[in-house]
Amino acid sequence: MHIPRHVAIIMDGNGRWASRLGLSRLEGHRAGTENIRQVIETFVNHRVQCLTLYAFSTENWARPRLEIRGLFHILGQVIDRESRALHEKGVQIRLLGKLEGITPALQRRILKAVDLTRDNDTMVLSIALNYGGRAEILDAVHRIMAQGLPPESVDEDLFDSYLYTAGLPDPDLIIRTGGELRLSNFLLWQAAYSEYYATSTLWPDFNDREVKKALRAYGRRQRRFGGLESQPGRPAPKPRH
Repeated sequence: MHIPRHVAIIMDGNGRWASRLGLSRLEGHRAGTENIRQVIETFVNHRVQCLTLYAFSTENWARPRLEIRGLFHILGQVIDRESRALHEKGVQIRLLGKLEGITPALQRRILKAVDLTRDNDTMVLSIALNYGGRAEILDAVHRIMAQGLPPESVDEDLFDSYLYTAGLPDPDLIIRTGGELRLSNFLLWQAAYSEYYATSTLWPDFNDREVKKALRAYGRRQRRFGGLESQPGRPAPKPRH
């Protein structure tokens, strides 16, 4: 089975999962974060090199303040509990997004986990937190302009180097749980040639079996990158337009 180098996941459905069970939305978020460990382990076992999880978008600030505070508290607990285990498995933790607006306590936990795991190379686990694809592109443009680079020097490779994902391959496979069919402002630049897999399974129920279904579906895809032929699932050089 052909395995993607980089899988990115839009983790959707925590609230609906909780509602179906008569639980609070925060209990749904807690169940969703508890699920992350087994999903990471499954992708590590399949030798996926990069995994990116969409944890909190720039648009999520519109949610009730109490829910946001509770979610950040849960994320802090998960980072404290899991970072050592991930480090022992050789997983490198990266942050995609901005720390502005994140509680100081959660910022400290994130930076500690990033520093602890920075030299690991079994897998790169990127957490998209306070992340928006449009904001990422605008940030890259602003930094390029601030450095006074001539327009003719800006090509795709240079632009890539100014994104939050600098140094990472583009996602080969983007998975969305929860039954919705949209990107939700996630990795807009990087997803130009990604394969998409949507499932109605809600994120807290997205288990080892569901991961394998997604990987099998990817393995059957014919990736042509604008050409005529390509090996199923095999990454190709980034297209040049």
